[in-house]
Amino acid sequence: MVSNPTASAQDAASDAASNDGKLRVGVIGCGAGVFHLEGYQEEPRAKVVALAGLDTDRCQSLSARFDIPAVYREYQELLADPSIDAVSVAVPNHLHLPVVTAAVEAGKHVLVEKPLARTAAEGEQMVAAARKAERILAICFNRRYRHDVQLVHDQIQAGGFGRIYYAKAFWMRRSGIPGLGTWFTRKEQAGGGPLIDLGVHVLDMALWAMGNPEVTAVSAATFAEIGTQGKGNWPGRVSRQAVGLEYEVEDLATAFIRMADGAVLHLETSWAAYTGAGDDFGITLMGSQGGAEIFSKDYALTGTLKTFGDFQGVAVDGAPRLVKLNGHAEVIKRFVTSILEGGPVSPSGEEGVDRARLVDAIYRSAELGREIQISELTV
Repeated sequence: MVSNPTASAQDAASDAASNDGKLRVGVIGCGAGVFHLEGYQEEPRAKVVALAGLDTDRCQSLSARFDIPAVYREYQELLADPSIDAVSVAVPNHLHLPVVTAAVEAGKHVLVEKPLARTAAEGEQMVAAARKAERILAICFNRRYRHDVQLVHDQIQAGGFGRIYYAKAFWMRRSGIPGLGTWFTRKEQAGGGPLIDLGVHVLDMALWAMGNPEVTAVSAATFAEIGTQGKGNWPGRVSRQAVGLEYEVEDLATAFIRMADGAVLHLETSWAAYTGAGDDFGITLMGSQGGAEIFSKDYALTGTLKTFGDFQGVAVDGAPRLVKLNGHAEVIKRFVTSILEGGPVSPSGEEGVDRARLVDAIYRSAELGREIQISELTV
């Protein structure tokens, strides 16, 4: 969030006015960057004018597909273009800090893929750099803007479920390591395994729906039982790994999380496990007056929400009719609005730091083999 959002919005609006009224955007990273490109296509107030990425063949292909005029190999070249107002950053986790810092220092507003950073300490540096440069820093928690999550969030905030006292969040894969031997499975580059890759999504879904309650303590465990055997790769992904080598992260994480208001949240997330899951995620929220379950199998957007309540003293289950929403497009819409109109952005860099701090706590608890207080962490 910028320290002077009004001034920032005026500058951005002035720049956009000189470019056919559209915010000029660059996308750094031509892998996950495709989801941002698809999202920007649904935002008429912005136009992607440049791509940057080391995989030049993929970038050229995306340039042709989305009619993007400029393609760079090095992100520094893209950032050197003074006409670009904002960038999306979709690069490996260890590059988030240097790329985002360089972008805000170059005067660009930034939307970064999740996780914000490998650690909360890195995230704090990114937020501080954005504040100093008076640029907006947003994070792409795109699952937050699914229709099912939106409905549950709004119902909770309206008090419709009463007090939420117990929640569950999960993302389980039977065989879904993103790439054995790639940056995903190297601790220094990724920061962790499914917890930081998938778990952070469902943690954000649950905590945001609950109104972002304060987390006070975590008890966790992590396991690396499948990837270390050279098994569990996502079907169709190339394995660059020799058995037992280069698999440095967990393939399953579980945590029990306590809130200041007495509520608790149970997390379970895996890339690979002998389980009936395919590629399934969701959240459960139980309240004093009602509750809800979201279960998305293989990324389903509809038919995923059940609600529970009472009618004249009789238990009632509901299944709201859902519409398909593009989560990246919804985040981008809010990012662009914040730049042009000056209001706060959500999900913000600060929210990304909160989630990173919780991930830090889960890894720390698993390492120590005991519950830890969030206050024990230093950032």
